[in-house]
Amino acid sequence: MTITRRRLLAGFAAGTGGLLLGGCDRINALPSVRTALKSAEGLTMRSQRLIAGRDALAPEFSRADLSPVFRSNGTFQPAGADYEAHKQAGFSDWKLTIDGLVRSPLSLSMTQIRSMPARTQITRHDCVEGWSAIGQWTGVPLKLLLDMAGLRDGARYLIFRCADRYGPMPYYESIDLIDAFHPQTIMAWGLNGALLPVGNGAPLRLRVERQLGYKHAKYVQYIQVVAGLSEYGLGKGGYWEDHHDYAWYAGI
Repeated sequence: MTITRRRLLAGFAAGTGGLLLGGCDRINALPSVRTALKSAEGLTMRSQRLIAGRDALAPEFSRADLSPVFRSNGTFQPAGADYEAHKQAGFSDWKLTIDGLVRSPLSLSMTQIRSMPARTQITRHDCVEGWSAIGQWTGVPLKLLLDMAGLRDGARYLIFRCADRYGPMPYYESIDLIDAFHPQTIMAWGLNGALLPVGNGAPLRLRVERQLGYKHAKYVQYIQVVAGLSEYGLGKGGYWEDHHDYAWYAGI
């Protein structure tokens, strides 16, 4: 199923006749893409979780496979004085808050996060636009953060609120607890052996390797543990899902 989905995306890119695509909003303008991604949602989730297994790993690569350039996409730099001040200070005061259905809400600095046990993985990022790139990501496994916070009864999803904006609300995304506890799901602070660049989500972003790129929220400041997705935004679980009918589960 992974190959099929990737071929599907490649087919759409080819089907545009080599058209250069400037963003997810442009590819989303193709009705065929919206329909196909939506129809594939249930199939890919079932195949990954029932056939391949909940903990099946996305392919990992060697340093020889790294892409020469890992392009930035979506927001290149969040607007506003607050993010600019954090950037000028080297993100020394940036905090990640975790609350909601947890026993011990957390507020962790980047120093604390970077001092935690980290996982480094070289994976391929597949964008809904049809391009891919291989990068080396380093970050704290999300499982460790959730274990620190301790989940309460009723917890089912994580909502990631970010520093960038699309319209009046902060950008947001969500995943369920199966992907949250997957061994390759990390809060990444490093790319290719260096601190995460601003264009790629500094200082902290989600990497959920078995899903398409738009699920990998950048500039994450706040993780809220919730019982249902209706509690935030328009209730579909993310900016693209709310406003452009993207599939909530974007498995590859």
